[in-house]
Amino acid sequence: MADTQQTGIPATVPGMCLEALSRHAKPDALSLKQQGQWLHIPGDAIIRRVRAVALGLSALGVRKGDRVALLSENRPDWSVVDLAILSLGAVNVPIYTTQAPEQVRFILEDSGARLLFVSGRKVFRHARPGVEPVAGLERVIFFDTDGAAAHEGALTLFELEQRGAELDRAEPEVFDRALGGVGAQDLATIIYTSGTTGEPKGVMLTHASFTSNMLSITSALPIRPTDVALSVLPLSHIFERTVFYVFCWNGVSVHYAPSFDVVGEYLREVRPTIMTAVPRLFEKVFHKIVKRGTSAGGWRSKVFKWALRVGQRHAELEDKGEQIPPLLQIQQEAASRLVFSKWREGVGGRLRFFVSGGAPLSPALSYAFLGAGVTILQGYGMTETCIVAANRPEDNRVGSVGLPFPGIEVKTDDEGEILVRGPNVMKGYYDHKEETAAAFTEDGWFKTGDVGHMDERGHLFITDRKKELFKLSNGKYVAPQLVESLIKESQYVSQVVVVGAGRKAPAALIVPDWEALAAALPAPQGEEHTPRVARSRSAEAVKLIQRDVAKLTAPLADYERIRRVALLSEEFSIDGGELTPTLKVKRRVIDEKYGGLIDELYDGAAP
Repeated sequence: MADTQQTGIPATVPGMCLEALSRHAKPDALSLKQQGQWLHIPGDAIIRRVRAVALGLSALGVRKGDRVALLSENRPDWSVVDLAILSLGAVNVPIYTTQAPEQVRFILEDSGARLLFVSGRKVFRHARPGVEPVAGLERVIFFDTDGAAAHEGALTLFELEQRGAELDRAEPEVFDRALGGVGAQDLATIIYTSGTTGEPKGVMLTHASFTSNMLSITSALPIRPTDVALSVLPLSHIFERTVFYVFCWNGVSVHYAPSFDVVGEYLREVRPTIMTAVPRLFEKVFHKIVKRGTSAGGWRSKVFKWALRVGQRHAELEDKGEQIPPLLQIQQEAASRLVFSKWREGVGGRLRFFVSGGAPLSPALSYAFLGAGVTILQGYGMTETCIVAANRPEDNRVGSVGLPFPGIEVKTDDEGEILVRGPNVMKGYYDHKEETAAAFTEDGWFKTGDVGHMDERGHLFITDRKKELFKLSNGKYVAPQLVESLIKESQYVSQVVVVGAGRKAPAALIVPDWEALAAALPAPQGEEHTPRVARSRSAEAVKLIQRDVAKLTAPLADYERIRRVALLSEEFSIDGGELTPTLKVKRRVIDEKYGGLIDELYDGAAP
């Protein structure tokens, strides 16, 4: 891709975003809900805030190249502070609110962060044991005024802005000079990897990494100034952060949701036309819809099940380019009126498409939503590469992560590992020269660690993580993510991890969907344990889920099929150590934590 400075487009993230906010002049550029009401923030107000925060930071001594950490849930303040940090040529170090205190401390110390922004008292209370021992941290700045009292010497964002606004009124050229001194190849952020296989590493991304991605995605996806988006994924994650920049550049009105808990409510209120999400959200929505549709009883349940079969079959034939029988077309239209219209209303009624990333989305789930008239475009990217590929509305190949975006090269090596090259790829791992060198081929291709292939039309398919493939005792390799995506289609399954390295066959550790299980089976009698423990030990529950899992994995090769399952009473969680902040499974931790149970599963002591 041509250097953005040669095209007349600003070469930095804040340069592009501030120009776009001014050009589009949206009265609702960013929105948040406060005390039951939606508060809309105009583009010009955001520009003033970015300038004020940047100059406030400058008054505190923040200079180009300094690292500033940001610990907050989703809210407009996150984006304002992010753009302010980058406007000075400083480096944003985002931290997940769910990260353990020891991880917070590691990131602050490893990055050498001078300042830390924190949203409020609750988030700080969790992170405090990791923040206070950091000797190099000069100041903590709170978004919420009540948080400042929780830490000695803390500032509020309001105080910082007031100070910066005074400077901007007196000498407006100071901000412009600072922004003008930032270049495309300057470091914009250090994002720490999830650490699924060891100690987290800081991924260094330049302004060009993001700006090239912003322009590339804009050229390939129909994103319009009339679009309305709901932002729910953590802005600390590369996916949502890049998407925010793309939305900002294209004049999309962005509404912030602080957590998954409010998504249903916000979807109905915001009525987005475009939205990013992760498969976990679609799985939860689908299971709720199925539960509601099948619990009606009588003819209504029969109509729902019929519509689901019709929609999935229609979507599958359409996706594969096969002829749709006239009768099926008539049935699809009837199903749309009777059942699927309610699905569409449930996501706001005017959604043009979802973009899904972060993990594999099962084809059956894709077909279910497509059949209902809700398009999900699966995409692909990594912290080290920003967003690499995605399906297009006019070319949506279910099961693939779509076509690479313009200017990004993708290929596979002899072992099937996916390699990526382009201006979007990271500069390297912070202070890890050996790991950086090992991550690239001699001719500059980044080794993703993902295994996959490309079809004849250029669509990229991800099979699994190279490091997560495991070998059975018969020498066959199993791709656990593929098997897990099928099992998650069960209404009785909330979470699943497939195990079996060195064993004769794979097995599954499953956290049940407790509501679905309770509806299907009577409560266990005579148990001294809690209801969940009792159900997880129930032979009837194991058999019920085992039958469902066997049916769902039947299309797989014989050696990949799941014939043994164990039910867990506790969910995999970030606090429990089984999940990363981006909800990726730490398989090594699960192997260690549930080693005894896995042994019982194979020894035959467990069902």
